[in-house]
Amino acid sequence: MNQLNLYHIFYTVAKCGNISAAAKKLYISQPAVSKSISRLEESFASPLLIRSSRGVTLTENGQLLYKHLDTAFQAIRQGEEMISRNDLLGAGSLSIGVSTTLCKYVLLPYLQDYIAANPYVKVSLSCQSTYETMASLENGTLDLGLVGESDRMENSHLAFLPIREIHDIFVCSPEYLEKLQEQSAENGDLLTQGTFLLLNKNNVTRQYMDKHMLLQNITMEHQVEVTTMDLLIDFARIGLGIACVIGEFVQRELKEGSLVECSIREPVPSRRIGFAYPRSARPSAAMSAFLEQVGKA
Repeated sequence: MNQLNLYHIFYTVAKCGNISAAAKKLYISQPAVSKSISRLEESFASPLLIRSSRGVTLTENGQLLYKHLDTAFQAIRQGEEMISRNDLLGAGSLSIGVSTTLCKYVLLPYLQDYIAANPYVKVSLSCQSTYETMASLENGTLDLGLVGESDRMENSHLAFLPIREIHDIFVCSPEYLEKLQEQSAENGDLLTQGTFLLLNKNNVTRQYMDKHMLLQNITMEHQVEVTTMDLLIDFARIGLGIACVIGEFVQRELKEGSLVECSIREPVPSRRIGFAYPRSARPSAAMSAFLEQVGKA
């Protein structure tokens, strides 16, 4: 029997003031209770109880031990109550890694519904690249990551819950397209005349696009790199070039006519975005509730 069990038996005897009553409460025999108390007294080399026909009384050392055990067991009970209350209220914490673009265009609606249904959960967001998010998931510093599916995921220990397909397209302002068409009429291929507005090379979207353009034997000679898709959209809208963007995120601009789509030789194949999380980790109640909500959406 470990020391904590011995303390629990002593504490119960002290609370009951009687070995027989303690044995009934603990669902063990009276001899087992007496033997446990004796073992504890032997470990301290000091008597803790004075036994009599009327019950037990605590020695000075027994009173000292009981006082500290009472504080310790109360703290344990408070911890158990807090855990039960957290489960009842849906409390806990959830950490999510996401790029600025996916946070703005995809994650926010999910978060809005989730926080409304789970107001006691502490949610923390890390806005970073997909590769940084995946690294954080693999080393256990994040619970979830909203990412684009990539080749790296196939060789990782991450599970992937897809939520939607996205389509990469090229857009520019109507004025810029008109200028390109005039130039291409004189000099040939429209694509070779334009300035391409692209995300930096560490971005998953950029790498996916580079691979596709290589397969199409299209060289983007004139390039401007930026850090966020919002900047790409803004730069394209004011006529600085042809931006590679996610089509679902520029529907308003396409509808109002501030941007138009530029056709290339072959459409870019669609890809998936979704929530990644470690396969081996047991999901918390907060994370399970989030994934359940995502699955119902």
